[in-house]
Amino acid sequence: MARATAVAAFAALVAVLGGLWWFILGREAGDPFGPCRTSQVAGGTAAIGGPFELVSETGETVTDAEVLDEPSLIYFGYTFCPDVCPTDAARNAEAVELLAERGFDVQPVFITIDPERDTPEVLAEFTDYLHPDMLGLTGSAEQVRAASQAYRTYFAKREGDDPDYYLMDHSAFSYLVLPEHGFVEFFRGAQGLEAETLADRAACFLERA
Repeated sequence: MARATAVAAFAALVAVLGGLWWFILGREAGDPFGPCRTSQVAGGTAAIGGPFELVSETGETVTDAEVLDEPSLIYFGYTFCPDVCPTDAARNAEAVELLAERGFDVQPVFITIDPERDTPEVLAEFTDYLHPDMLGLTGSAEQVRAASQAYRTYFAKREGDDPDYYLMDHSAFSYLVLPEHGFVEFFRGAQGLEAETLADRAACFLERA
């Protein structure tokens, strides 16, 4: 009986390892970015991203097809954010510079979650300070929420006594989007991921695009 149990357990282990081996090799064989991925997305990468219509920092109405025509690193935040957003956006700008040194052109994109205060003019001043190529996008409340939902981000306004001074709760991820592939990977905030590491991970995708 003990031997039979041991044999059955060994067979089960072989089956599990075989399945894991098939999963890993199968994923990499069918996914050109398999070796680069360090995160998993429920529903797959196709579940994130999609069409949007927003207003650029120059005041023009633009679509995703018009502004994401090159590799882009997208962040959802707001310019009145006291700490997280400027830190993350600055990290992204530094990562873009590091990628440029390797020969990769990546556009940093900052999409506001606070269109009430983040006008095109405010965004332009904010993005120009961080990086000359950073693109700021705003829009109506409906347009911003639709873009946020497409990328499965979260934000909510904190109500306070002064209607002009308030904070926003929000997720803090950056999204790498490639023209021919759409969304391919997300990266955590600057407190958990430095610019050098982000650049290394992004370069893996760019090399295989």
